Amino acid sequence: MRTLLCLSLLALSISCKESPKNTTLELAVDGLQEQVEIIRDEWGINHIYAKNQHDLFFAQGYAAAADRLFQFEIWRRQATGTVAEILGERELKRDIGTRLFKFRGDMTTEMSHYHENGVEIITAYTNGVNAYIEEILRTPEQLPIEFKILDIQPQKWTPEVVISRHQGLLGNIDEELQVGRSVAKLGVEKTKDLFWFHPKEPNLEIDPAINTSLLDDDILELYHAYRKPVKFEAEDVIPVYKNSTEKETVTSLLEGKNDSLSIGSNNWVVSPSLMEDGNSYMANDPHRTIAIPSLRYMAHLVAPGWNVIGGGEPEIPGISIGHNEYGSWGLTVFETDGEDLYVYELNPENPNQYKYKGEWKDMLVLTETIKVKGKEDYTAQLNYTLHGPVTYIDEENNVAYAMRCAWLEPGGSPYLASLRMDQAQTWEEFRDACNYSHIPGENMVWADKKGNIGWQSVGIAPIRRNFSGLVPVPGDGRYEWDGYLPIIQKPSSYNPDKGYIATANQNVVAEDYDQWDAIAFSWADPYRGERIDEVLNNNPKKLTMEDMKELQTDYLSIPARILAPMLNGLAFGEKASEAKDKLKNWDYRLEANSVPAAIYVAWENQIKKLANEHFIPEAGKGIVPGIQMKRILDWVTEPDSRFGTNPVLNRNTLLSDAFENAVADLEKKLGDDMAKWEYGQDKNKHSYMEHALSSAVNEDTKAKLDLGPLPRGGNSYTPGSTGGNLRQGSGASFRMIVTTGNWDAAEGMNSPGQSGNPDSPFYDNLFEEWANDQYFPVYYSRNKIDSVAVESKLLNPLNK
Repeated sequence: MRTLLCLSLLALSISCKESPKNTTLELAVDGLQEQVEIIRDEWGINHIYAKNQHDLFFAQGYAAAADRLFQFEIWRRQATGTVAEILGERELKRDIGTRLFKFRGDMTTEMSHYHENGVEIITAYTNGVNAYIEEILRTPEQLPIEFKILDIQPQKWTPEVVISRHQGLLGNIDEELQVGRSVAKLGVEKTKDLFWFHPKEPNLEIDPAINTSLLDDDILELYHAYRKPVKFEAEDVIPVYKNSTEKETVTSLLEGKNDSLSIGSNNWVVSPSLMEDGNSYMANDPHRTIAIPSLRYMAHLVAPGWNVIGGGEPEIPGISIGHNEYGSWGLTVFETDGEDLYVYELNPENPNQYKYKGEWKDMLVLTETIKVKGKEDYTAQLNYTLHGPVTYIDEENNVAYAMRCAWLEPGGSPYLASLRMDQAQTWEEFRDACNYSHIPGENMVWADKKGNIGWQSVGIAPIRRNFSGLVPVPGDGRYEWDGYLPIIQKPSSYNPDKGYIATANQNVVAEDYDQWDAIAFSWADPYRGERIDEVLNNNPKKLTMEDMKELQTDYLSIPARILAPMLNGLAFGEKASEAKDKLKNWDYRLEANSVPAAIYVAWENQIKKLANEHFIPEAGKGIVPGIQMKRILDWVTEPDSRFGTNPVLNRNTLLSDAFENAVADLEKKLGDDMAKWEYGQDKNKHSYMEHALSSAVNEDTKAKLDLGPLPRGGNSYTPGSTGGNLRQGSGASFRMIVTTGNWDAAEGMNSPGQSGNPDSPFYDNLFEEWANDQYFPVYYSRNKIDSVAVESKLLNPLNK
């Protein structure tokens, strides 16, 4: 394929961050069947108008690659296990892990799972990506700066890159190993006390056939290497861009605490009866890692049979959160256990054989050659049992470990099943599309023009009849999955009497549900969900779009409302007493300019720190990742014998010690003047978006790549979720709210911008608005889109 510039009516410069002007470009592109028009609005969204399905997804791939080319190249290398080729031997284990966990099934079956025309759609998308790569490589001086920094060039895509699982929300294998190690060290009852398992009680007994003393080995090293973000070092950078200093970088602002439970999402759908304009609404703000470029990418896809707008991940076709002409949908994580760790006895005479049902079975052994920068090619041996990839072999003890991964079944590529949802016209069609959504486990919500609202949990869910999936099990044939629960049989709801459905990663499964063998035991803390319920369920007036926006960015902390009154009976010295007074008559909102918010969050963090120190036994340190806030609040609200012989006194001591520590920490960090202890500042809660290359390059280049810092409010437990770190590491970079009565009234946000190219005006144009909790209109009708257009592209077939 090749692409030629035929006519430029007005040239659009992308070499500097000038304000975009209304321009028209006309291009001839090899691979198109008919003309495609791409209108870019002032917020950076590409509205793609095609005359057929093939061209629609070809153009989506072309446009997304143009915006996110470096992100695409790193994704491609992660997906294909070729990172060591550019970064050397330190990335070899990543590449081995990637190839170990590669989907190796039939590609036609795989692509057809996501849509009946999946082969055409995914292939057209990758051909569009490749068309842009061919175009830019004819003028390599126009490549984004990251390619120049690393002295590399982008390479071609295949459908195998799109269906990679490497960045998906896959399962709970880390928790499984943590729980197994905890049971081995602390016993079942103590483990259940420290981990918050609900709503059912799991069996955590470890089969005596497993030598638990061996669980401390680095069993999941290859899995972790495969899943971790790519990090760059100065040695990767050509000299002109290289960071030659060893001074501390902004990375040090990231705190080492466990922040995993804050990565989730909020969504809700509201019936017309609760809304002032009489329409159903959908609101969604997925919480993932805050990164530059954004994890999400917004687009509008229009062709016969398609008219869908919203956000998805840039490297996959379709829209995963958004709306079409008929309805709107969004997603949050529904905890689903799709991974298990199996432990095998190996044949002492042949370490490539494992015992299964009393017989020695041969592992499947594959070899792959991996290119390593500066080294000889490496030949990797990949081993598989009938359960899945072997992550670790301990020949000394004749033990091997393998993972069974539901996401290695056909249909396990994250979000691709949204292609079917994009064309749904009714709740019934949407729910049918949910049947194909294998990964990740999600709460899918729906609101349509007819006023219906619905919820269907999705995700491929193994049925475990005789084990919980929360501890490693022998791979000898006694612990097998009994197939998968049909997704349509997972929990759901349709037009409930209360007039809304809301999910925030907490347990929302009804008590009378009867398929518990396929439901997980671990869920997020309930506080975001409780606050959303509080607003939607108890509002004295009809709700509006403004109310929806305020709720998505709401910083009221329910834990603060529980904890702050407990200070009333506690006595402190002068400085802490002054800080305590700041919390009197406080509204419990973690606003960016609030001194009480800063004092409270410092105290909350110290409570968690002291609780972990006090309640996790020494043998569990480094194994139990951290006690969930719900557990801690339950214990301090109703103190019992875990606090010793005088529970109330000792509870008060823990709270007061934590408060004194918090005040001392704030004083050390922010100075003596309490008026300057504001939440939301460079030395406290803020957002600093650090490019992956930031610490490897010189200061001038770093300034071009990084964004911030800007003040932030909230934390992990507020609906406006900003994570548990003082430098925001997770939260909602993407938000969308849709009223089904007026598609042009939808509002959204995608920070820091649609483009990943630092020279693009759309690289950071949304960063400040996002940090200030603002929105922009997500227009749907052509006349509205034309009114805010800043660029038009006409893509013509090359030979027509």
